[in-house]
Amino acid sequence: MKKTIGLTLALAMTLMAGTAIAADKVTLQLKWVAQAQFAGYYVAQDKGFYEEAGLDVEIKPGGPDIAPEQVIAGGGADVIVNWMGGALSAREKGVGLVNIAQPYKKAGMQLVCPADGPIKTEADFKGHTLGVWFFGNEYPFYAWMNKLGLSTEGGPDGVTVLKQSFDVQPLIQKQADCISVMTYNEYWQLIDAGYKPEDLIVFNYSEMGNDLLEDGLYALEENLADPAFAEKMVKFVKASMKGWEYAIANPDEAAEIVMDNGGQDENHQKRMMGEVAKLIGEPDAKLIPEAYERTAQALLDQKIITKEPEGAWTSAITDAM
Repeated sequence: MKKTIGLTLALAMTLMAGTAIAADKVTLQLKWVAQAQFAGYYVAQDKGFYEEAGLDVEIKPGGPDIAPEQVIAGGGADVIVNWMGGALSAREKGVGLVNIAQPYKKAGMQLVCPADGPIKTEADFKGHTLGVWFFGNEYPFYAWMNKLGLSTEGGPDGVTVLKQSFDVQPLIQKQADCISVMTYNEYWQLIDAGYKPEDLIVFNYSEMGNDLLEDGLYALEENLADPAFAEKMVKFVKASMKGWEYAIANPDEAAEIVMDNGGQDENHQKRMMGEVAKLIGEPDAKLIPEAYERTAQALLDQKIITKEPEGAWTSAITDAM
């Protein structure tokens, strides 16, 4: 009897080990450093949602010198978080990125100007300096300027573009008349620096109808052609959205999990989590076709891409969840 029990336990342990070995590995490359902008993925990992789905997920933080589209093109990731503008631009250049899910329904990008400065409305932009980040973040800004008919080459009838650092110093140091901020990040850095909401003129891209799709999940077309990889992505997206659902329902805990993974300033992460939840809305990861069309058309109008994209997004992954 003891021998039978021993064999049974050994078999069980072997099966458990086999299950662990069989977990599908997934490498996720984030667009930026560890912060609540990506809380859903960290929560899915921390709460075991990926493990429950049979996945072994590595989350790679990004940074100012990391371009997610280059990482995945070089084989350093299976899936990336990226903005649609950068993804479509990379796709036309030969990196076969496909949007497989769109957790963020709204854009968080804004342009802010001091209320006591020269700019009160869009009509005041001419002849002034406006700051924006690059590395793919500039596309919504250029689409907006194009819509207004403003040159971005400077001069009295255009605007001068400052390649903005990833902080709010250009406004504080008066290097620009207005700077770009995210609703969940740099806007609050300005508030923490002493600005009050009434001290700022805010141009919100979503409210103006100028928003382009931001944080989406992208994989390579060639990989998605493999049914096993596609199935792995279904599991990954489903578990990730379970993480986002939990993060939205438990923002303080989500912020603490982000902190455990390298996030900075717990109060800032908690505040960011609340703002991010507004952009995600219902955590279903489904891309809104009209938002995609608006994004693609804006890039075509700016000649950032020269032909209408084909196969740049799929609903197959989210439909299978």
